Amino acid sequence: MKKTKEQIAALPLRWNDRDEVEVLMITSRGTGRWIVPKGWTMKDVKPWAAAAIEALEEAGAKGHIAREVFGTYSYDKIMDDGTPLPCRVRVYPMIVEKLKNDWKEKGQRTRKWFSLAEAAKLVDEPDLADMLSQLIVKPKKTPVAGPMLRRAAS
Repeated sequence: MKKTKEQIAALPLRWNDRDEVEVLMITSRGTGRWIVPKGWTMKDVKPWAAAAIEALEEAGAKGHIAREVFGTYSYDKIMDDGTPLPCRVRVYPMIVEKLKNDWKEKGQRTRKWFSLAEAAKLVDEPDLADMLSQLIVKPKKTPVAGPMLRRAAS
């Protein structure tokens, strides 16, 4: 059995004109399925900072990223030779302040904003779908006294 590899991901969020939360999704390069920006951990780079780098490179998104892990999910990354590699992904929420018109992987991916419910239906990973469907975000216009993001009580 292969050892599980660690990855990091950004969960890029914004409030739309109706003050509803949306998540920025991108397509994977290989299969074109909808995912969040993610990648391998980086030597000498904090995990949350690496997640912010992935959001910029893969989606052209810049903003404030949380330094605390919001949740994790697992999936099997299919390698070039077709073998599955088990991965565990730590997710860092990010409030997007700017989307670049040109970014590193623009020609390789599509990006699109979705409601949390839509995004939860689009992703293949059950744990990520649960995370998206349980995400509660305080309204943008509400003063933040405590954590801005939390998971729904089970």
